[in-house]
Amino acid sequence: MEDQNPTWRAALHYLSATVILAVYGVQVCPFLETLTTGQLVLPILLALGVQFALRGPLRARLVDGAAFQNQTFMVFKIEYGLFLASGVFLTVFNTMMYGFPLTSGLKVIIGLATLGFFASIDLALEWQRKLVEHFSRTGHHMQVDENYFPLTGKLGLFTSISVVCIMGVVVLVINKDLIWLSEVGRTLSYEKAQMLILGEVAFVIGVILAHVLNVIYSYVRNLRGFLDNENTILEEASHGDLDGFVPVGTNDEFGVMAIHTNAMVKGLRDTNEEIRRTRDVSILTLASLAETRDNETGAHILRTQRYILVLAEHLQTHPRFKAVLSTENIDLLYKSAPLHDIGKVGIPDNILLKPGKLTDEEFEIMKTHAMLGSEALRVAEIELGSNSFLRFAREISLSHHEKWDGSGYPYGLKGDTIPVSGRLMAVADVYDALISKRVYKKAFSHEEARDLLLKGKNAHFDPDVIDAFVACEDAFIRVAEEFSDHNYAERTQASPQDALAIA
Repeated sequence: MEDQNPTWRAALHYLSATVILAVYGVQVCPFLETLTTGQLVLPILLALGVQFALRGPLRARLVDGAAFQNQTFMVFKIEYGLFLASGVFLTVFNTMMYGFPLTSGLKVIIGLATLGFFASIDLALEWQRKLVEHFSRTGHHMQVDENYFPLTGKLGLFTSISVVCIMGVVVLVINKDLIWLSEVGRTLSYEKAQMLILGEVAFVIGVILAHVLNVIYSYVRNLRGFLDNENTILEEASHGDLDGFVPVGTNDEFGVMAIHTNAMVKGLRDTNEEIRRTRDVSILTLASLAETRDNETGAHILRTQRYILVLAEHLQTHPRFKAVLSTENIDLLYKSAPLHDIGKVGIPDNILLKPGKLTDEEFEIMKTHAMLGSEALRVAEIELGSNSFLRFAREISLSHHEKWDGSGYPYGLKGDTIPVSGRLMAVADVYDALISKRVYKKAFSHEEARDLLLKGKNAHFDPDVIDAFVACEDAFIRVAEEFSDHNYAERTQASPQDALAIA
């Protein structure tokens, strides 16, 4: 991964290390105290400046090519190794330039090792955040080692090292102050000496405490990011949105939790997809069964289904329709539309298949298909629950023969009392019946069908739905051509797979 870690964070660590090391060195080492400000600070600036310049090339060479699960620890090793190298350089420099003893150099190394430990952890945690951001953008994940270093072990190790660092540095300060007291104790009052010693100890403890708190904050920030991602995905999954994932960005228990969460969501998504496909095939099977007993063809199902989709998408933002036509509901309308004439399976063949005009008595029997279909779907809806897509199928089956002026059947509903689904299907169904050839009628042209629909505006049809039809008539023409009876027959005769594909 490309290093997108902002340099300001590292620069702040290095700048504070320069200041802290200079003050710390004077407080713990009497030899460093003999140097001028320039002699003390310039070597530190040189060492840390070179160290800062080496960070980028070393990361590019050693981190970017490493496995994702090893990169965070690799960043820590590089940063900490550079701090130790700077400590060694300053020890050698002061020994060669000023003849300082080895104990003086060790105090500098301990100081940089302590500062470097906390800075390196903080920068490694920052890299970990960037990894998670990278995974969130790309959808990639890291692999979690089977024998990963557990989080409890990391926290225990960090706590132990922090305590050792604090105790070690405080001992060095106290030791130096004891030597200082033996040399100048007679010239200072007890209160003055006590204040100076406590001030030095407080400075060292304050610096280390600030670094410890910064690491804790940095870790909590990462942990909060993981928990936010985890809770977001679980909340979305509980509402049926199974497209998300938790980035696997840590080589520990949280990485394993993310892997299991993603596996669970994927399992739910696969199960939902299988259920959806089974539902869709079941709908088409039932609808096709009804069509086999009718004078209409299977292509009628596909055309009316797509006409409804065109109308619904056009009206989705319309003030009268937007409350009903959400994206989810449009999909349910599209999927359930083929069941609009399912009730025809209950109509006797001598009426359903009659090639001529029906008598008044026969037409009254034919009209019962709306109630028959609605009742059958109501029973199924009770079994599947009130949130089932069958609610729309039942609405369409029952109301697609209702008319805007109240002259339709079975209940003579009027205006907005007719469900939106029924109003959409009324236009789709009539349009397709007009342009389709049947044994009892010729196929009308699109223009003729459009004129008849316009004549039914405000009488048979919702005027806004007719306006949507006019606005989308090019799409209706394309659907009618693509799914014509002739094209449908050719495709379904080719193979069963083709028949399912065009559905």
